[in-house]
Amino acid sequence: MSTDAPRLRPPHHRVDRRAILWWATRSLAVTVVLTAVLVVPAIIWEPPRTWFLLSAAAVGGIGLLITFLMPQWRYRVHRWEVTDTAVYTSSGWIWQEWRVAPMSRIQTVDTARGPLQRMFGLSSITVTTASAAGPIEIAGLDHAQATEVAQRLTETTQATPGDAT
Repeated sequence: MSTDAPRLRPPHHRVDRRAILWWATRSLAVTVVLTAVLVVPAIIWEPPRTWFLLSAAAVGGIGLLITFLMPQWRYRVHRWEVTDTAVYTSSGWIWQEWRVAPMSRIQTVDTARGPLQRMFGLSSITVTTASAAGPIEIAGLDHAQATEVAQRLTETTQATPGDAT
């Protein structure tokens, strides 16, 4: 085994702090929609009104709790790093995952910006590898930084020997 092979270790960089607001906004939107789906029938139908309103209160309360806690926790956990030999990520909030992708295994590098990400000036990078575990995503990066990282990854993987399989 080579001594310079990438090893699973915690990555160094945090995602952008604006990711907290992005995650909170996404969670709040889901909470509002799910709560509204239960409130509308409560307005329309008299007999099951109490059950719909109790369900809406439970969904809304749990959703608000998640909206408040989850983004802070994810920000503490989500980390990333790109070296000359590998991409390292740490992600999740309930189920946490550390991943390492050697440069020689990278097949594609993509960036994405949904409407909410654009609103907060953020982007995500998806690194597709030959791994059965699927692609690695670095979500919540500043858009300019994501562009630079994607460019660096593209240049590094093109210069790295191997067939990415």
